Amino acid sequence: MTTDDQDLAALRAEIDSVERSAVVDLGFRAIVLSIAVFVLIVGYVLPWMGSAAGWQVLLAAGDATGKAGAVPRLFAATALAFGILASALALVLRRWTLTWIAALGGWFAAVDGLLAIWTRQSSAGLNSPGPGPGLIISEIAMVTLAALWLKTAWSRPPEPR
Repeated sequence: MTTDDQDLAALRAEIDSVERSAVVDLGFRAIVLSIAVFVLIVGYVLPWMGSAAGWQVLLAAGDATGKAGAVPRLFAATALAFGILASALALVLRRWTLTWIAALGGWFAAVDGLLAIWTRQSSAGLNSPGPGPGLIISEIAMVTLAALWLKTAWSRPPEPR
């Protein structure tokens, strides 16, 4: 081998090393994450408060008009942004940055979902319905997503020196 061939081989090895460290290897966890995202999407179709579905709470449309408070609407928005969109991007692109965004944003959405359930329970019976099954299912899916993304993000191998 000539020195040019050796240099190219060394460069190829370095590029392969950088590529391996930049891409997230999800393994079986990708299936579980995908199922959790699907469950979250199903939660948007089910009733969150009375007969208002999650997407209606998000858009303040239909039965949620004037009834959905700020906290359930914020949960609907953050669950959509971090639970569905950021998770889908992280699953497809497999980048560490997106993994951390999905993890930290997921925990923000999960805490917000807990507050949304609490506000629905606190105001139930006062001319407003309590939390529906869709809100509960969405919260469980969001906590699952946040925990899995945090475990994945935290598992990044150390950078080679």
